Amino acid sequence: MVSTTHLVALLLTAFIFIVVPGPSVLFTVGRALSIGRRGALLTVLGNTLGVFVQVIAVAVGVGALVESSVLAFTVLKLAGAAYLIYLGVQAVRHRKALGGLLDEHKAAARPHRIISDGFVVGITNPKSIVFLPAVLPQFVDPGLGHVPLQMMIVGAVFPLIALVSDSAWALAAGTARAWFARSPRRLALIGGAGGFVMIGFGLNLAITGRRD
Repeated sequence: MVSTTHLVALLLTAFIFIVVPGPSVLFTVGRALSIGRRGALLTVLGNTLGVFVQVIAVAVGVGALVESSVLAFTVLKLAGAAYLIYLGVQAVRHRKALGGLLDEHKAAARPHRIISDGFVVGITNPKSIVFLPAVLPQFVDPGLGHVPLQMMIVGAVFPLIALVSDSAWALAAGTARAWFARSPRRLALIGGAGGFVMIGFGLNLAITGRRD
C-alpha cells in the first residue's frame, strides 16, 4: 500500500511532528509531576486513544471539516483549553493531598478517570487536528480504493510513535518527581508546579490562533 520511500518519509514526518512538544507532551509532564509515573503513563494511554480517534475522524472526513472551518476548529480548541485549565486548577487546589498518592493502593483506585482525562486532551489536540488532514492524504493511493481504510492504517503510525515518545517523557518527569516525593513540602510544590504548567498551556492554547 505504501512504498518504502513513502514509508520512510511518513516515519520521518511523524517523528518530527511528535518530538516537538505540544499539548500532549506538556500535559503528560504536568501529570507526571502531579501524580507520578503510573498516572502519567495512563494519561499517555488515554491521549493515544484520543489521537487515534482523530485519525479515524480524518479518514471519514470530519478532520477535513474541522481543518477548513474556523468555527469548528475554535470550538474544539477552546474545549481542550478549558479542560486543561480545569485539570490544572484541580492539581493546584489538591497539591497538599498528593502525599496520599504515594500509596500504590490509592493511586490505582481510579485509572479509568486518568485515562479519560488523557483521552479528552488527545482528542481536542489542535496540533494534530490541523496536521493530520494535511498530511495523511499524501500517503494513500486513491487507485487502490478503500481510501478511508488506507488513511486509518497509515494514520495509526502517528499515535503509535506518540505512545513511545510520550511514555519516555512520562518516565523522565516521573523520575524527577521521585526526588520531590521524599518531602511532603517538595511534593506539594511540584504538584502545584505541574498544575500551573497545565493552566499556562491551557491559556496559551486559548489565545493562539490558526496559522492559515
